[in-house]
Amino acid sequence: MPPDVALDLLDAWLAWACRCRLQPFVRVAKTIRRLREGIADAIRHGLSNARVEATNTKVRVLTRVAYGFHSAAALVSLVYLTLGGCFPPLPGRA
Repeated sequence: MPPDVALDLLDAWLAWACRCRLQPFVRVAKTIRRLREGIADAIRHGLSNARVEATNTKVRVLTRVAYGFHSAAALVSLVYLTLGGCFPPLPGRA
């Protein structure tokens, strides 16, 4: 949806949530109002930190997988092979 429409819907929801008698909704609405400019910028520009967070999660998983490796270099190599986008030829394959 266009950013202007999304921001209008967000403002409409915030207005409803502030009038709502449910305290958790009121609290969330206050928090969103405080952070609204950053949220609006993210909506307008289509930016998020989702890729960074996904990469961090994958590295954490690989760190658990690498438990017991004899060196940190082996973990770094595993991260590069898994997430680096480099596909070296495997032995026995042309």
